[in-house]
Amino acid sequence: MREMLTGGPLDVLTGDYLAELTMLILGRDRLKDPAAGYARTFLRQLEECLGLARDRGVRVVANAGGLNPAGLADAVRALAERLGVPTRVAHVEGDDLRERYPDSLAAHAYLGGFGIAACLEAGADVVVTGRVTDAALVTGPAAAHFGWTPSDHDRLAGAVVAGHVLECGAQATGGNYAFFGEGDVRRPGFPVAEVYADGSSVVGKHDGTGGFVDIGTVTAQLLYETAGARYAGPDVTARLDTVRLERVGVDRVRISGVRGEPPPPTLKVGRNRLGGFRNEVVFVLTGLDIEAKADLVRRQMTHALAESTPADIRWELARTDHPDAPTQETAGALLRLVVRDAEERVVGRAPGTAAVELALSSFPGFHVLAPPGKGTPYGVFEADHVPQESVEQVAVLPDGTRITVPAPGGTAALQDVPEPPLPEPPPPGPRRRAPLGLVAGARSGDKGPDANVGVWARTDPAWRWLAHTLTVDRFRTLLPETEGLRVVRHVLPRLRALNFVVEGLLGEGVASRARFDPQAKALGEWLRSRHLDIPEDLL
Repeated sequence: MREMLTGGPLDVLTGDYLAELTMLILGRDRLKDPAAGYARTFLRQLEECLGLARDRGVRVVANAGGLNPAGLADAVRALAERLGVPTRVAHVEGDDLRERYPDSLAAHAYLGGFGIAACLEAGADVVVTGRVTDAALVTGPAAAHFGWTPSDHDRLAGAVVAGHVLECGAQATGGNYAFFGEGDVRRPGFPVAEVYADGSSVVGKHDGTGGFVDIGTVTAQLLYETAGARYAGPDVTARLDTVRLERVGVDRVRISGVRGEPPPPTLKVGRNRLGGFRNEVVFVLTGLDIEAKADLVRRQMTHALAESTPADIRWELARTDHPDAPTQETAGALLRLVVRDAEERVVGRAPGTAAVELALSSFPGFHVLAPPGKGTPYGVFEADHVPQESVEQVAVLPDGTRITVPAPGGTAALQDVPEPPLPEPPPPGPRRRAPLGLVAGARSGDKGPDANVGVWARTDPAWRWLAHTLTVDRFRTLLPETEGLRVVRHVLPRLRALNFVVEGLLGEGVASRARFDPQAKALGEWLRSRHLDIPEDLL
């Protein structure tokens, strides 16, 4: 927060503190303390920077309120009084739908930006919210500044795209970037968006900060955790197939041409509930006969757990071992056992006890990566939808006045966009077996049980090849774990990109931690590492 306030000019400083897993964590916190449920890190940052923000005339908008935005607003007021910094604090509520979903730890509708706009128009210096969309942290201030109305769909859609680029911080400035070697990303700065009255924007960063901003870094973030051409939100549906990107200077990329459509008639609801309990043991297998050692300990553990078999038992063998390895660590493979069950006793001590009891009677070189734990609860994320008009969004202004923010006047049901025509295929020529990542970037992520992998080309010739080569069937061949799952390919020619959605790959979502990579963060890098026949002129 201090870096952003001191590094260059700002009108509004936004902060995105919430994710599906965060809501579960905050829900568990609130079970222990009803006054909890918000991101305490926000308060710690604000303690250092509240006076600085006021001196510089910067307003702060954050969704750090989590499950308890009113509680956080009170805490900010108390902080401001203690620091002697006059601060007008407002908050947005109405997203909490736990009464409708009594079996959930947290159940929250994703609200839009007009509650934030109402707070800012009333003169708030700090606005905290519960569950709003990540992009609402930008659309709200933009709507307040320019006087946009809910019918300004194109302008709102442009701000949504800018907000989506900003929401993950340094992921737009070289962080987690496929071609990270092209700049100094040891400590990338955070992105800044200059939003204009027509909804266009220029994404950059404060001068002198690390990392870099170019068309590739912006493209990667646009593809992150999205799907098809229509990117739906509570205020507007943004058409990602209309986005135009243009480099307009060093570390400056203009986003323009974004078309907007009426939002869908329903709001997304994120539900987090306790799914049961889990435990994990990682066995280290060293040297020769890795597969045979893994088979032995699998059979021994199955026998040891037979009296009270967990409902879900998963084994994964990671072949991290190297032949004739120069160090013991590089000679080892990791065999991961994950057990889950509705009853804590089934997965609590039993797996760890069974593993320890095998220590002197199993494969040679037996040891585990860490002492076995006692088991922990895990969560399940589920998405639902409710009518927009059934959720009352309320802006609580600095003077305590409560204003109901009306639902959008016009909505439109979501429909698939017809697939656009593909570019001309590349001419025939010599090809060479090589990794896909030599000619394409990728960014992947999670949405509940589904994973998405956005893949883009950086030149027109590479795009012609990619569009015709990376079909759904080829995608499944390159990533065999997707076999048997529904995979949908979306074509975005203006971004020279394909966006793949793999349904059900992540089981019950990140909180259940069923996979080695439970949020699919590295799925795109696995894809880029796979080999296929690539035209030599692209290499």
